[in-house]
Amino acid sequence: MNRNQSCGALIKQLHDELEKRANNELRAENITSAQVGALLVLHESPEGRLPLKELEQRLHVSQATAAGIVVRLEQKGMVQGVQDASDRRIKLVSITREGVERCRRAEKHMEDTENRLLSGLTETEREIFATLLKKVRDTML
Repeated sequence: MNRNQSCGALIKQLHDELEKRANNELRAENITSAQVGALLVLHESPEGRLPLKELEQRLHVSQATAAGIVVRLEQKGMVQGVQDASDRRIKLVSITREGVERCRRAEKHMEDTENRLLSGLTETEREIFATLLKKVRDTML
């Protein structure tokens, strides 16, 4: 089998292309796909706030990486970090209005990109493709 045609290689190629396109589009917004990922997790959380440790776990990144993402988002005014009132060892990260607005714009970019990605498939094929991707993902987790 040609290694470039294996399922793993094709998935990686798709991922790389999607990430490249996302970062190119997001560059105009002065944000990266990793930062958007953090904003989306916060936006979908109750009250738009999570402990840094939980954000790190949901993003599947190291503590240092999560902290770096949060610092850059704080500098851009998209999140705010505060100490938990009941346990000062815990840092809570909250999304700001600017962060919510960036989420909305990023979601639009993501929707456009996904539509382009799937444009060669019929509606039935899209449903089958999504079902198969979920099945493979669930097998790996």
